[in-house]
Amino acid sequence: MKPVKVGICGLGTVGGGTFNVLQRNAEEISRRAGRGIEVAQIATRSPKPQFQTTGIAITNDVFAVATNPEIDIVIELVGGYTVARELVLKAIENGKHVVTANKALIAVHGNEIFAKAREKGVIVAFEAAVAGGIPVIKAIREGLSANRINWVAGIINGTGNFILTEMREKGRTFEDVLAEAQALGYAEADPTFDVEGIDAAHKLTILASIAFGIPLQFDKAYTEGITQLTTADVNYAEALGYRIKHLGVARSTPAGIELRVHPTLIPADRLIANVNGVMNAVMVNGDAAGSTLFYGAGAGMEPTASSVIADLVDVVRAMTSDPENRVPHLAFQPDSLSAHPILPIEACESAYYLRIQAKDHPGVLAQVASILSERGINIESIMQKEVEEQNGQVPMILLTHRVLEQRINDAITALEALQGVVGPVVRIRVEHLN
Repeated sequence: MKPVKVGICGLGTVGGGTFNVLQRNAEEISRRAGRGIEVAQIATRSPKPQFQTTGIAITNDVFAVATNPEIDIVIELVGGYTVARELVLKAIENGKHVVTANKALIAVHGNEIFAKAREKGVIVAFEAAVAGGIPVIKAIREGLSANRINWVAGIINGTGNFILTEMREKGRTFEDVLAEAQALGYAEADPTFDVEGIDAAHKLTILASIAFGIPLQFDKAYTEGITQLTTADVNYAEALGYRIKHLGVARSTPAGIELRVHPTLIPADRLIANVNGVMNAVMVNGDAAGSTLFYGAGAGMEPTASSVIADLVDVVRAMTSDPENRVPHLAFQPDSLSAHPILPIEACESAYYLRIQAKDHPGVLAQVASILSERGINIESIMQKEVEEQNGQVPMILLTHRVLEQRINDAITALEALQGVVGPVVRIRVEHLN
């Protein structure tokens, strides 16, 4: 069969890695795909002399790739929302299959893109959009297709995980580690997407849709960052037998779907609690398979390229198959997507870590316990660090049993108004991931 002709839009880190791996492993990839794959055109804003592109058409116009009649598959690696959306829709309109690593594009515009792709009978593949080189989308969509998925929980942003690892292992401050992460290229000059949970929420939105058969609903995801965490909180968690991780959690409940990203205490003996540095991991709990853990490099030139090319191989295999029998974009048939609501964070249930800075006066602990008890909040354990007294204040650390977020919010409001409590109460959710 004649080779499939591919156009790569964007020759940055991921685009460059994709091009290199396609060239280096061309024979192996074609054996898996069943036919040759040829890079016929590349769109890049500036020359890239480090790549051997002799004989390949080069353009600075990504839309020239989308409209090139010779191109069968467009690989979108330009990133962002606006140009990427226009490029992908243009490629689909011209009958081309698309492979993308753009989690923001899929999370925000995926419903529109998949509808257009279905109308035109083409595939939009996006394995590389979540967790880099870890094939977790394929695992949920295909390998676990017999299961009713109960929950998905993941460390899906390497920058945040690197920061928390350094804070725990070396006692460094958030600001200090963030500066190093930027110097190493793990974090952008503007790190907001990473440290405030937006990047992780994009990825979690995609995972939840595939796991539960619901439309993509990024705008309903609850996001909370790690910027307010202190080394003290990391150390207290350790003393209680927990690790703090910036976790994305999607859980199916009778009332609806929880979709939330936030700092989380996880028991230190859980495998996912021991995922450190820039590595990613995703746990999936299904009714038949139980809990499975997917671990690996969540970013990087060649790990992400691995997922891009895996999608490319799948698309090439499917090009000669019956379009009606292809694997659906979001795992479930488009007409079978569920209308389960996304729950507001106040309706989600969790256990909680509370750090209360209190004056060292008799009766404060009793008042704190009374406020929690009045709201039906049971205390699992208390730790008070008298040795850390400063200016007559001591930190009081509490772990609660599981309770609705609304109740804990009401309790925190009352605690912060309590005479003897100094400053805001620090709250971190606790997940045992059983």
